[in-house]
Amino acid sequence: MDLILAIIAAAISSWFCFELWRSWRRSARLHTEIWTWAFAAYALATWALVAGLAVGWTSFSFRSFYFLGAVANIPLLAAGSVALASERAGRVFVKITVLWLVFGFFAVFLAPLANPLPAESIPEGSEVFGFTFAIDALTLPGPRVFAAISGSVGTIVVIGLALVSAVRAWAANRQRAYGNLLIVAGTLAPAVGGSLSALGESAALSISLTVGIALLYWGYRMASSASGPVGRRTEPTSSPSRQEQGS
Repeated sequence: MDLILAIIAAAISSWFCFELWRSWRRSARLHTEIWTWAFAAYALATWALVAGLAVGWTSFSFRSFYFLGAVANIPLLAAGSVALASERAGRVFVKITVLWLVFGFFAVFLAPLANPLPAESIPEGSEVFGFTFAIDALTLPGPRVFAAISGSVGTIVVIGLALVSAVRAWAANRQRAYGNLLIVAGTLAPAVGGSLSALGESAALSISLTVGIALLYWGYRMASSASGPVGRRTEPTSSPSRQEQGS
């Protein structure tokens, strides 16, 4: 069942990434480009999960899954949200995010594995990585530090901007508000699934990835197709959709 759900999540996220890429090609908007990269990370992370569940985990497949899913995805979503709210602030946020992800990449792929990877279940970062690791005499922050900061800061940014947009749209555009609330739920779902997985619910992570991407997609579609009160198509402050002007 884990494998089937992971394949569904990977397929949905891959299609959403493709749709965002087409939108970016039409509009060349910064926030759409960044959200395309965010969902590419989501899709590749779930495909790495599929590979791990189907043929067994390797060091490369787990490190790819961990970096793309736990370190890269949420900061990229946050960068896209900031870019939509303010392109100038978004460009600054993107530079910080890219620098952060470079350090995170080296941490994830250089840190030694503290324990062997399990044969069938989904590995827990707390069981595989330490908080720090050493290169010669230098002690560096480990993958779990990058995952914790990426998840907490990125989630606060994405959810905060989505809630602000939902509140602003509540009276004039209820559909847009609901779309942003679905984006909030979609952002939180994988975190809840990861917590349940750590408590021994093995299927929780695969289910949460499937539910999370479905909610994000549904929220995006609702919010980006909502008509504004002055005849314009509007979009959620935190979504990757392209702004469109009506006649």
